[in-house]
Amino acid sequence: MGEEEMEEVLKTLPVEKLPEGIDICFYEGHWYRSVFIHGIIKFQQHFKAQDTDLILATFPKSGTTWLKALAFTIANRNNYPVSESPLLITNPHSLINFLEFDFYGKNSILKLEDLPSPRVLATHMPHSALPTSIKNSNCRVVYLCRNPLDVFISFRHFAAKLSNKPFDPSLIKESFDMFCRGVSTYGPFWDHALEYWTASQERPNKVLFLKYEDMKEDPISHFKVLAKFMGLPFSVEEESQGVIEEALKLCSFNNLKDSEVNKYEKNRRGHPYNMFFRKGEVGDWANYLTPSMLERMNKLMEEKFAGSGLNFKFS
Repeated sequence: MGEEEMEEVLKTLPVEKLPEGIDICFYEGHWYRSVFIHGIIKFQQHFKAQDTDLILATFPKSGTTWLKALAFTIANRNNYPVSESPLLITNPHSLINFLEFDFYGKNSILKLEDLPSPRVLATHMPHSALPTSIKNSNCRVVYLCRNPLDVFISFRHFAAKLSNKPFDPSLIKESFDMFCRGVSTYGPFWDHALEYWTASQERPNKVLFLKYEDMKEDPISHFKVLAKFMGLPFSVEEESQGVIEEALKLCSFNNLKDSEVNKYEKNRRGHPYNMFFRKGEVGDWANYLTPSMLERMNKLMEEKFAGSGLNFKFS
């Protein structure tokens, strides 16, 4: 699809505006930020997966920054001792880039061919919208999922920062209604989570499904699961030397949040890195949502995930 053809397609897509003023449009069953549609279509059409690729997939605000830090540390632990890790001076999003906007987005300067193999790449795309080359190759996909209530609140804070506005609690009611109707960036949330969940059940050697809440509760065992899935398991010697604990400490929320780069620097799009670090807690939604909102969410989840075996911890 050429640029002109793409412009024509864009004109036909249904558009909604999030309460914070962000435009999103409906394309092939999911909602995306309008500014990223070009990159999304180009990614779908042109990306050629390699069997050695690792794709980190998340719904926005599900622990993406943490997952990137963990995967980077596993993949590069023989290249750098923890005390010299690039994570100490670089934001995780600059070490593992997003396919749909860092490589294929408008004005992107990054090129996939410049990356050495094995490549570690990231996406927020739903499983059904991934390029066929990812599904047809032997590349591996790690999906990190987070309970929808914390995702919702985390994104509201993030959207306010994206729009250069203070967080406005009065927008929550309208935003929540939209989220429950599936109108959110990369939403509907249920479809996003369920697609990756189903893929992980059908092809567990190719798709690993992790839950944010479980990882917060027991980081060591999940970190080991991630390393094993990546084909880079920790040796007995590494475990006895405390390599796992040291790596987890390096990648911890507070450690990343307090580093100079994440406190004071900005990314290529001019957004401060500190916007990627707020609380990182489980259950913060309870400070914002009413009992009736919780009830609505519980009913929705029962309905959407019925029979799938997928469930979430809210606190």
